[in-house]
Order: sequence, then C-alpha cells, then structure tokens
Amino acid sequence: MGARQVATLSRMHRSLVLVLALAAPALHAQTWPVKPIHIVVPSPPGGPPDLIIRMLAPKMSFAQPLVIENRAGAGGIVGTAYVAKTPADGYTWLFTTASHVNTPPFNDNVPFDPVRDFTHVTLAAQNYGQALIVPPAAPYQSVQELIAFARAHPGKLNYGSAGVGTASHIPAELMKSMAGVDIVGVQYKGVAEVMTDVLTGRIDLFFVGTQIAAQQAHAGKVRVLALTGAKRWKGLPEVPTMQEAGFRDFDIVNWFGLWLPAGASPDLMARIHAATVKALADPEVRRQFDAQGLEAVGMPPAEFAKFVAKESALINGLAKRISSGTAK
Repeated sequence: MGARQVATLSRMHRSLVLVLALAAPALHAQTWPVKPIHIVVPSPPGGPPDLIIRMLAPKMSFAQPLVIENRAGAGGIVGTAYVAKTPADGYTWLFTTASHVNTPPFNDNVPFDPVRDFTHVTLAAQNYGQALIVPPAAPYQSVQELIAFARAHPGKLNYGSAGVGTASHIPAELMKSMAGVDIVGVQYKGVAEVMTDVLTGRIDLFFVGTQIAAQQAHAGKVRVLALTGAKRWKGLPEVPTMQEAGFRDFDIVNWFGLWLPAGASPDLMARIHAATVKALADPEVRRQFDAQGLEAVGMPPAEFAKFVAKESALINGLAKRISSGTAK
C-alpha cells in the first residue's frame, strides 16, 4: 500500500471518528431511556412538590418507569446537591419548589449553585402565594390593623416559620422590613407544628399555603388576612392581596420546577419538557391543580433558565436587605 493510500485511509478514519462523535448525542437521544428514570424530590413525602410530581409522572409517556425518590434534609439542600453531582444523562431529575433559589442565600456552605449547576427544563406550576393567617380571636381584622397593633406593641407579636429561607419565613421578614415593625420569628421543623400553635393561639401569625389556610378558615379555626401573590384566588375570593393591603410590589408565590444536572443535551431537555407539558394539559391533572390552588405553566427551557437566574438574583438581594433590615 502506497503512502498516498495510507494518507487517504487515515483521513477517512479521522472523518469516520468525527462523524460518529457528532452522531453520538443524537443516537443517545433516540435510544433514551433504556433504564428507569429517577425523579428526586428533596423534601418529605406528602408535601406540595411530592404531590405534584406524583400527579404528573403517570401522565408522562416514556418507555421506562419513573421512580420518585424523596431525599429530604437541610431544607432541600441534601437532595438537590445529590442531583447536581449525578451524570447529565437524563436518568436523574430534580423536582422541587422555589426553595431551589430561596434556600442557598440563607444558608452557609451550600454545595451547589442553583443556576450554574443545573439544566433548566421547565417551570411546571405555581400557586397564588402564601396566606397570612391569624387565630380567630386575634384583635385585628386586616393587615393594616395587624401592622398598627405591631407598631403599638413592639416585640409582643410573634410569627411561626417552617425554617429559614422557606415560604413561611421570607414573606414574614419582608413584611416586617417594609412596615418597619418588630415581630419575633419562631422557627419550627415543619408546617404541621406551626399550625398546631396557631390553632391554640401560641403563635400570632403565620404565612401558610392557600389550601391549608382555606380548609382551616372554612372551619372557623383561623382568620385569613391576605395572600402574598399579585392575584386573588377563587378559593378565598374575599381575601385581598398584600399589594391591596398597601404593600407595593409585594408578590411572592411558590413555584415548582424540573431540572436535570448541568450539561444535559438539548434533545433530552426538549423531550422531557414536551412530556411535562403534555402531562400538565391532562384534564385530570388540571382538575387536581384547580382543587389545590395551582396554575399549570410548562415554561420553555430557555425562558425557564432566565426565570431561575432572575429569581436567584432577586432572592440574593432580598436576603441581604432582610438581614440588614432595609427591605423595601
């Protein structure tokens, strides 16, 4: 074989290797999945993200089963950090709440970056915010009356929280800072413990999920003063928003998203997004969402990536302002 033939064969070999390398991602996307897919929920069973993904998973059409794993701990940090370190091959997903960006700024040594360490698939759903509840015997009938009471009695009122950086902690601290009032925060391990003390009058106020608030309010066990989102909710149509109560730009809702580890291919991301959007459009899912006070979203990946980056920046700034007592 002459030198020219050897050179030609060498070029052909390199070209073949290049073609195969370029084709590998597409081939993987076509054959995926070939084994069960694990969806990590970094919170205990029975919570909102767990319930939502269990509504959606049966409606997703894949050739392999979707296995939901609850890896709770440290306000969602344990399970989220686990997913961040797994291969970006489409076999490990993360499904969680706004705590994905809310928790890191309020904790030291978080082993992941909520923006850089993940592939952002979709914003699946969101609620109408948290409900500000007080015991029915409380001497205030509105947010304005609550703030007036707090100003007249500095340090006398307390609020319950399910943990630093949670959906019950952030709106309470933001309200305190915007109103310039002294209300003492009391930390609990979870929502159920706080609710027990609200119902017995040991806790003066609590920002809790709308569905829980509605159930207790309809039973006459609590009074709902406001919602933290920008829109009223039909489950509590008479309850104003915090904006309507005089807190300009107060808009805090809990949202639920789906991520893969950083570096997942666009093809995988597109397939998983499409399956999620299809599940969100299912009539039974819509009915369950409506009953739970949820809105289906299905945001495209590129838009969701921008959303997460924006939310992360906002909550980092808010955390700094809350810690300095200058949130406005």
